[in-house]
Amino acid sequence: MTDTTSMKHQTPLTSGDFTAADEPFALFEAWLNEAIKSEPNDPNAMALATVDPDGLPDVRMVLMKGFDTGGFVFYSHAASQKGRELAANPKAALLFHWKSLRRQVRIRGNVTPVTDAEADAYFATRPKQAQIGAWASKQSQELESRFAFEQAIAKVAAKYVIGEVPRPPGWSGWRITPVRIEFWHDRPFRLHDRIEFRRDAAGQPWSKTRMYP
Repeated sequence: MTDTTSMKHQTPLTSGDFTAADEPFALFEAWLNEAIKSEPNDPNAMALATVDPDGLPDVRMVLMKGFDTGGFVFYSHAASQKGRELAANPKAALLFHWKSLRRQVRIRGNVTPVTDAEADAYFATRPKQAQIGAWASKQSQELESRFAFEQAIAKVAAKYVIGEVPRPPGWSGWRITPVRIEFWHDRPFRLHDRIEFRRDAAGQPWSKTRMYP
């Protein structure tokens, strides 16, 4: 298989930019802000990997709805497959891939539920139709037909035609607190730049290692 990248478009192996960062969260924020400007859809989309009780990996795309030095947050149903797997094994991996920037960020860490107050606050920001859908969907369970789902949506919509829609029981969020964060940037001829930040636990200092591509 031949790499068809033109020699005249190659860039230096070492850029002196992100590889000089001494902590990961500010670097992630800078990359995310660039992705918001360049990605055509959902720059906050991330692959979430969990494992089932047999140790079989499971992965799906979710939307990051917040992050800070405490971790990366997403929301879903506790009764969903991901919710059940995280309850049994509260560890996960994340992957952000920004194709327009030729960058990716890999994250591994421990998972904890968000507080009820956090879940309530986020649920209140969702469009009403999405709030209704959260009540109507028995996430990850078998669905008889699309029509059955639409009937369930109509029933919930009729119930909450006036007033606010409360957060459903079991609908909540999770926070992945990282112990590993790797930043990867494409270079021509697969001579990529990779740096990994590591720590033993939350609150501990980070160490940084440059990795072979």
